[in-house]
Amino acid sequence: MPLNVLILGLNYAPEPTGIAPYTTGTARFLADAGHHVHVVTGLPHYPHWEVARPYRNLRGAVLHERDGDVRITRVDHPVPADPTGAGRIAMEAAFALRAGLVRTRRPDVVLAVSPALLTVGAALRWRARGAALGVVPQDLYSYAIAEAQALGGRAAGAAGRLERTLLRRADGVVAIHASFARSLADLGVDRDRITTIRNWSHVTPVDAGPDELAGLRRELGWRDDEIVALHAGNMGAKQGLENVVEAARLADATGAAVRFVLLGTGNQRARLERHGAGIERLQFLDPLASGQFERAMAAADVLVLNEKPGVEEMCVPSKLTSYFAAGRPVVAATGDRSAAAAEIRASEGGVRIEAGVPEDLLRAVLRTGVDREGAAAAGLRGRLFARDALSEDAARAAYVGWVEGLAAGRSSRRPGHARPTTAPFASVPAQAPAPASEQVRGTRALEEAT
Repeated sequence: MPLNVLILGLNYAPEPTGIAPYTTGTARFLADAGHHVHVVTGLPHYPHWEVARPYRNLRGAVLHERDGDVRITRVDHPVPADPTGAGRIAMEAAFALRAGLVRTRRPDVVLAVSPALLTVGAALRWRARGAALGVVPQDLYSYAIAEAQALGGRAAGAAGRLERTLLRRADGVVAIHASFARSLADLGVDRDRITTIRNWSHVTPVDAGPDELAGLRRELGWRDDEIVALHAGNMGAKQGLENVVEAARLADATGAAVRFVLLGTGNQRARLERHGAGIERLQFLDPLASGQFERAMAAADVLVLNEKPGVEEMCVPSKLTSYFAAGRPVVAATGDRSAAAAEIRASEGGVRIEAGVPEDLLRAVLRTGVDREGAAAAGLRGRLFARDALSEDAARAAYVGWVEGLAAGRSSRRPGHARPTTAPFASVPAQAPAPASEQVRGTRALEEAT
């Protein structure tokens, strides 16, 4: 029997990166399985941190859209120019409040995607009325505040208590990585309520020949006699990209044949551009269109993942799924205990170096870029890892099964229903490779906003 599934999440398509592709994919998985899915989301604003042009005249309004078989309701909320501290909290609180007031048919299951954490509080309204509550944390607030040093210790403690209280009231919580499962357990979430479902690779591998990639390099200003080290994605505080800027400055000083490229946008980009002014071996690129973005990663010699020192348990960098699919070697400047480091070890798709040491970053990029044979092998291992361990098919089956299990478990606790004798889910293993491509669906409003 089809379920009524309500998803509360601040980010959704047409946002191209971050959390949106995963929330969007989950909604589509469930709709494809025959369930009735209603998504309550915000106005597209990430990663630019400004409302996308087609939505700028909707302030104060509630907008209804369709994404294939998914029903979408968008609610208004502020978007801070600096998404840290009080501005970020105000945005997420406003979204949670307005999302909780949206009228919808009574759900069998409500899913809350965090961030925004306060959305879990809004979802509890439906749990009190009999719906099963599942939470998908893409970041962990208590770790984020402590590791990014965004607020004081008292605030970190309060965030930890709030996160613990909300997550412990869920019927099920998804861990997007094994390291997250441990962190969730440390927060006090019952282990039998934690299900590990990996984020999947939502980037289609590029099938482009050497001539095409060489042409793109020339178009982007990349020379054949230099090693191009590309960081693609959000430029925020937790990325600590000053390390990349300083590695480029050091390359200038030593005359190294390397170019560090920061591709994308984010709330730290303007500051990084000021910090890197005059550095010859540093290049900033605006976000590229779909297709060009994937080709740029494939055309680079090295893909760089950089995290601020101390960032270890707050998140799993989503860019790694794209990096591995690109088939290029990864140099990851990150802590040894981080999820990113675990991914590098598991995939053997690159090397890990200490975070915040520009000399190490420069040496690793040069060493990887010069070793063409080793780089090609690491890139192939990363691509195979994305195919086998990060497949969309595996995530599709896992999320559908998890949601249906939540509904069954909630029903069994109502009077007149038998309780299942076995726990429905634990960890989800890798499955067959995902299809090479999938048609992107959506309404005209979504397409125009892209």
